[in-house]
Amino acid sequence: MKVLTRDELRRLKGIPWGRQHLARKVQANEFPRPFKLGNGAQAWNVWLETEIDAWIAQRAAERNAAAAG
Repeated sequence: MKVLTRDELRRLKGIPWGRQHLARKVQANEFPRPFKLGNGAQAWNVWLETEIDAWIAQRAAERNAAAAG
């Protein structure tokens, strides 16, 4: 199981959003929720790569359904 940092979301998955925009999308349930990896002030917000890939696939499916309909 692989986790992604915010920088990896940008670099590996092409999601260019900054910290505040990501937080807004998560709060609105429009993006997968991260979890903390580590303890205390040194903890990182990370996302499961499988959840990000599923989110991207869902966006593509929605686009394809709109184009077909």
